[in-house]
Amino acid sequence: MTLDGKSIVVTGAATGIGRGITECLLKSGASVTMVGRRAEPLRELADGYGDAAAVLVQDICALGAAERIVAAAIERFDGLDAVVNNAGSARFGRLEAIDPAQFDAMFAVNVRAPADLIRCALPQLRANHGSVVNISSVGGVLSMPGRAYYGATKAAMNSLTRSLARELAPDVRVNAILPGPVDTPMWTETGLSEAATDQLRTDLLSSTPMGRLGASTELGRWACLLLDPDLSSWVTGALIPVDGGRTA
Repeated sequence: MTLDGKSIVVTGAATGIGRGITECLLKSGASVTMVGRRAEPLRELADGYGDAAAVLVQDICALGAAERIVAAAIERFDGLDAVVNNAGSARFGRLEAIDPAQFDAMFAVNVRAPADLIRCALPQLRANHGSVVNISSVGGVLSMPGRAYYGATKAAMNSLTRSLARELAPDVRVNAILPGPVDTPMWTETGLSEAATDQLRTDLLSSTPMGRLGASTELGRWACLLLDPDLSSWVTGALIPVDGGRTA
């Protein structure tokens, strides 16, 4: 794979799946505008990649965030070829226990902000016959007791992906990767107790045929593949499970 000369935005770039994607893109020759809320991990990741890595500290849900992200990529790399909507939020709990405000917050991060970023990037993506990769979840296609709100936001992202793939074709390709359980820091941010989190991990592993959590680098390689126009130019509207067989 080669992405030489491509200018790509990655949200949630500093840790977890976003870090795996960003490293793969940079090693494949892309220039990456790395977006996240914390400066230190972004700068630590950028070290060693020179002018190919641009750091942008930005909450993607803030007013005007999408416009600032696109403007930063264009200013730094003289254009924008692709967007990876990776930043996400996960709050788990049963229907009667979870605060509905948490659903609003998840929807803002997982659906509204990605749609906003695609909209703002669209003139550049159309001009460059670009590509979008949304990082969704198998939670958008599986029943998820105790995680219904989260699953609903990911189902919405899947629908957004497929609808925009048709709406923006043939100029812009739009695909989604659906990770299964991946070993990332998000496990500590779900709102569950430590015991409940450990039980959830155990349950997910028992229902994953490959018998292990995924690695962020495995998702990174799939993102690079979908963004490579030489390898995936006829792929759009795809929802690709990378999940150790969990949806089999």
